Formats: sequence, structure tokens, C-alpha cells
Amino acid sequence: MDVKCASRVAGMALFVSVTGLSVSAQSARTHKAKVTPATAAWGFFNAIKPVLTVNSGDTVEIETVLEAAETMRRLGVDEKWITDEMRAIDQVTDRGPGGHLLFGPLAVQGALPGDVLEVRIKDIKVREPFALNVFRPGGGTLPADFPVARTAVIPLDIKANVARFAGTTIPLHPFFGVLGVAPPVMTGRVGSGPPGYYAGNLDNKDLVAGTTLYIPVHAAGALLFLGDGHAGQGDGEVDGTAIECSLIGTFELIVRKDMKLYWPRAETPTHFMTMGFSEDLDEAARMATHEMVVFLSDRFQLSAEDAYMLASMAADLHVTQNVDRVKGIHATIAKAIFGAR
Repeated sequence: MDVKCASRVAGMALFVSVTGLSVSAQSARTHKAKVTPATAAWGFFNAIKPVLTVNSGDTVEIETVLEAAETMRRLGVDEKWITDEMRAIDQVTDRGPGGHLLFGPLAVQGALPGDVLEVRIKDIKVREPFALNVFRPGGGTLPADFPVARTAVIPLDIKANVARFAGTTIPLHPFFGVLGVAPPVMTGRVGSGPPGYYAGNLDNKDLVAGTTLYIPVHAAGALLFLGDGHAGQGDGEVDGTAIECSLIGTFELIVRKDMKLYWPRAETPTHFMTMGFSEDLDEAARMATHEMVVFLSDRFQLSAEDAYMLASMAADLHVTQNVDRVKGIHATIAKAIFGAR
């Protein structure tokens, strides 16, 4: 299907009222889980047997692990920073083409291809008082300038909510770099590196607690994968990594049968957000802009021309990340400009 046509159809239902959803507050449950050898998915998305199944409306709290012990040693990290959980992850032998240590998949009862999984990010906490930043030869935005490798262990002051690096104090804004669902069964295994229609390695620093992510469903149960904890990041993630850390995330998961999307979108407490992905950053910008125009036109009953003009006057384009082969742009527009509409 033509992307523009598909996006216009999909955009019609986004950011609508949740009134009428069949979610019972009384029946909703809270589940707790963590990344272990039995629940880890290393470097891939795939429509495989879930490690946890929940109902629509349930809340899940998931503890993630920064890296496997063998990876930490390969990066030159001192043994004192390596935890027993990291050593346990070394047992995982089923590894995909990507490098992300993920939890999943998590199935949501009733989710079917064509639905949308609403991921309400309720809370995110940093687990441990340290993080990593790494760049590798040939990676990042400036590979010719830095044909070397470097690993930095970054102290995190969890009480003060800051990271300390190179004489600076960086406020922490934790988020998950990877939140994605399984691709269609016929697609098979997809590497965790580049983002796409299934979301995945978005590296979007605005997806903090209080934000809702909407992901189109492609397999029964949706099959959510998550990980790649970041305590903070600059737009672009220019050297290839952020303030990489272990996190505890709390999510409310809702199956939306009243929405149709072809690309992920999000909503923060203050902004609406659309996304674009492409190996060409200009094309990613066009896609995010197109999605924003479609959203504005459908949500606020604007002509395409007025929506395009409004996007130019009030929407902002951000470089989500510039380093995952498939690059990301996200467009945001403030809710406040719409008043009570």
C-alpha cells in the first residue's frame, strides 16, 4: 500500500478519547518481571512464544539489565561494575543480529494484527548508580574523526538525579531506547538495531514517564519487547550510545481496537508526536512531517493545506537519533495551542 495513503487512513483514529474501552479497573492486575536467561531476547524482535502474558489494562513492572558480563568485559569495564545478573545473562545462547539485551516478548490478550498497542509509560527508575557510554571504530556520527574505541563508566547520583561526567552535572531523564512489538510472523526475526514500523530501537529521549506510545500490532498478542535503558541522552545520540544503564519500568498496556496505525506515534503530557524513519535523514524528516500533517488534518478537521501551514508555524522537528543506520526524526506540536479543542 502507498505509504501516504496508508498513513492518512491510520491517522484518523489517533489521540481519540479512550471512552468506551473495555478495560475494568477492578479486574486489572499488576505483574512484576525482570530480565533473566529465561526472559531475555538478545538482539531481535520475533513472533515467538511469550515469556509473560497479561490482559489489556494490566500494569507490568519490569527490571532490565544493562549488559551481559561478557559484553562488559569486552568493553574493558572493571570487574567491580559487573553484577551477578549480568553474569547470569552470559547463559543466553540464542542471539540475534542486534546488540540489545531485551525483555520479551510480552503478550497482551486480545491483541490482533491491525490493532494498536497503547503503552502508557507510568514510571521509570534508574536501578544502579552507574552507567556506560561507548563509541566504536566506524560508528557514530563522526567515524572518520574517531577511528578508535572508548568506554566510559559514568557515576549516577540517584538521590540527586544526576550523572557526573567530565566535570559536568547532567540531569537524569530515564527512558527505554527500545520499545517495540514483533513484526509479522512471515517476516521472521528482525534485528534490534534499526527502528521501523514495529517501533523498536527508537532512542527517543521524550518517551519518559507520563508519555504514551502507540504501536501498530502485527502479530497475535502484540508481543512487546523492551530494554536498552538510558538515564539520559542528547537528541541525535551522536556517538552511538547514551547514558546506558539498568532501569525499572512500569507500563500500563491497553489493546486499542478503535485505532488504525501504520507507524508508531506518541503523546506526552504537553505535546502530540509523530515519527519518521529512513536511512536518509531528509526522508525521515519528510515522513515525520507528513504524519504530522495527516494527524492535524484528521484530529482537528483541518484542510491538508491548513495542516501543512500549521505544522510549519508550530511543530518542531527533532533528530531522534542519527546513528542506527535507519535514522529517526520526531515531530512535536504543543497541545496548548489547541485550547479546549
